[in-house]
Amino acid sequence: MIDSHVHLDDEAFKEDREDIIKSLGENGIELVINNSSDLPSSERSVELANKYENIYAAIGVHPHEARTYDDEVEKRLIELSGDKKVLAIGEIGLDYYYDNSPRDVQKKVFKRQIELAAKLKKNIVIHSRDAAKDTFDILKEAHEKYDFTALIHCFSQSVDMMREYLKLGDYIALGGAVTFKNAKTPKEVAKAVDLDRLLLETDCPYMTPAPYRGKRNEPKLVKFTCQYIADLRQMDASELEKITGENTKRFFGI
Repeated sequence: MIDSHVHLDDEAFKEDREDIIKSLGENGIELVINNSSDLPSSERSVELANKYENIYAAIGVHPHEARTYDDEVEKRLIELSGDKKVLAIGEIGLDYYYDNSPRDVQKKVFKRQIELAAKLKKNIVIHSRDAAKDTFDILKEAHEKYDFTALIHCFSQSVDMMREYLKLGDYIALGGAVTFKNAKTPKEVAKAVDLDRLLLETDCPYMTPAPYRGKRNEPKLVKFTCQYIADLRQMDASELEKITGENTKRFFGI
């Protein structure tokens, strides 16, 4: 399997990071994409990707940290983007649930990183929370200007919005939230999304799927999300694993 969105550089893995990475293969994980939240984590992502063959990196500044983005950060991201293991710009986007960065700053930095990704010929990984309309409007306008594809990570919006993203040529990633008992909308999306646009993820150490909710998430737990979605769609989990793996490689250019 492929876990399209991890944060293995997170402090939560401080004690056993190397053990987890070395056991990926024996746990059925072919490779993972380590996503970033700011410049330091982008540097750590690239470092991990260069240390381990089965790790790739996405670099960028999360909306929580948008206030830290400036010319020097962008210059360093450009330098990091030249590494062969850097496949995308992410995770970037908008988060109105928390006010860690002012919304106008978030939007400005989001647009700036989309433009950067287009110049670097990289696809983008999107974080969007409680900001569905602004995220979509910015992406739709950007698609008219630039050549890129977006992956909406941890998709939590409506089926109708999902279909609008598919019209733009974008991809949808689903993780542990789809297994939560009261997660009605993610379940509807999981059943309705075109199979050739679906990726699987853990977002570890966050968003741990049932039956391990409340514990630290790890890449090996992506199999529970895969099985859950396969059951929702009344298909074999091994088939879903194969299709989503191919989608992940296509999106990231692996």
